[in-house]
Amino acid sequence: MKISIVGTGYVGLVTGACLASRGHQVSCVDIDQAKIDNLKRGEIPIFEPGLNEVVKEGINRGALTFTTSAKDSVANAQVVFLAVGTPPAEDGSADLKYVFQAVEDISPHLPNECVVVSKSTVPVGTNRKISEKFKLESEKTVFVASNPEFLREGKAIDDFMNPDRIVLGVDEPKAGLILKEVYKDFDCPIVETSI
Repeated sequence: MKISIVGTGYVGLVTGACLASRGHQVSCVDIDQAKIDNLKRGEIPIFEPGLNEVVKEGINRGALTFTTSAKDSVANAQVVFLAVGTPPAEDGSADLKYVFQAVEDISPHLPNECVVVSKSTVPVGTNRKISEKFKLESEKTVFVASNPEFLREGKAIDDFMNPDRIVLGVDEPKAGLILKEVYKDFDCPIVETSI
């Protein structure tokens, strides 16, 4: 399956590399040109045991690519994971400006019936706002879903590859079917809930 990961921080890079290792075609996009240049050379910006090997293997097989072009990354994607930062705002709440900027950046380039999955840490109700934003900015049907991550630093590769469960928040049955296809090779229960 063709997958785009928006954001190459801790969650995005681990998610992209691990999904590529499971046979998906993954394109990771980030606005930081220097970071993308380094990733293309297999230079990892964070220390996470096993990540370096998984990234290099994905690059060598042609299953994992990196770009600064949102258009190129999402244009043919069936699934787009939003994995951008949500740093704390001054009042302690999650600053969602990067999430909504990413939505704005990818919106014109998404194929019809693409599933956009929130992987970022966001408060309850954010995915409904993302869905509303897509309805305002795109004439295409975009399914919005949630797929929280359960990654521990130092164990992220193992946590991603061997989860005890996968949680999918979906409101559209078609989105659920597509995401189950993404995770079909994972041996664990899939817990499906509303968005």
